[in-house]
Amino acid sequence: MTPAARSVCYFGYYLYVVGLSLITVPNLFLRTMQLPETNEVWIRIVGVLVFCLGFYYHRSSVYNNVPLLKLTIPARIFAALCFFSFVLLNLAPPMLAVFGAVDLMAAVWTFIAFRN
Repeated sequence: MTPAARSVCYFGYYLYVVGLSLITVPNLFLRTMQLPETNEVWIRIVGVLVFCLGFYYHRSSVYNNVPLLKLTIPARIFAALCFFSFVLLNLAPPMLAVFGAVDLMAAVWTFIAFRN
């Protein structure tokens, strides 16, 4: 596995964990994020979507699907910028910036891995 693929693979594992958390224990996850708890199904639906993204990231890295691996870089940067903006606009608690930072650092890791 190439270094770039490895970085995306690990990010896929991260998305698996977040997705499964949202599916199985959504309110624990929401409390950790300092967000209001919910008993509505939408949060579990988001968990399914996050888990599926993790699957795409993980499997594209295993197959070394370079075009998709490269596309993850701007997508993760966009997600990070959105999360940072939500915090700065007081739409979300500061904890969301931590998730944005993870996205940004992972995107930079993949970018550097491709450059090398």
